[in-house]
Amino acid sequence: MRLLLVEDNVALADDLCAGLKQLGYAVDWLVDGRDAAVQGAVEPYDLIILDLGLPGKSGMEVLQEWRANQITTPVLILTARSSWSERVDGLKAGADDYLTKPFHQEELFLRVQALLRRSHGFSNQTKIQVADLQLDEERQVAVQQGKEIILTAAEFSLLRYFMLHAGKLLSKGHLEEHLYAGELEPDSNVLEVHVSHLRRKLGKSCIETRRGQGYLFTGAPE
Repeated sequence: MRLLLVEDNVALADDLCAGLKQLGYAVDWLVDGRDAAVQGAVEPYDLIILDLGLPGKSGMEVLQEWRANQITTPVLILTARSSWSERVDGLKAGADDYLTKPFHQEELFLRVQALLRRSHGFSNQTKIQVADLQLDEERQVAVQQGKEIILTAAEFSLLRYFMLHAGKLLSKGHLEEHLYAGELEPDSNVLEVHVSHLRRKLGKSCIETRRGQGYLFTGAPE
């Protein structure tokens, strides 16, 4: 999952980027509202974390611009403002959730996970489940038919994306853009290797290959 963090507090941003990457997210970081307005509109982010007090252009202006241009990416706003009216204004402008500074990182991480699940139809679940396969985001393990399956960080990130998009045909380019922020070499086989590892652990039929098109996750075992 590819996230955009827009935050001008360098120390906070460094900590958040490190924590989010440990949870398996690919993270881009910007500090200026003007840059965020452009990048958030053209890059395929799965979620954006947006501070309201930004240089160049305020987070509220950026959010309003995105929504006016039909950018529907889930947005979690961060604000140092405690006024309830300002939080309401943010939600009215199109934010999906907000968090008031100072906050515990764990709360932000849980809100990010919840927003991503909700945006893909898993609103009433604390874990992601497809067929008999369940993914525990907190422990980064999968459970299939009662058996716990240990995943590497890369396998967890890929499986989470597949499960949130179960039944959808995903091209190799799409997956690389969302999971690796387009940083892989053009001839890299990293994605194919991780798909192969998941098939070995979960069953060959859980991920179908559509020749020349991409991958389709079904969650079905052998």
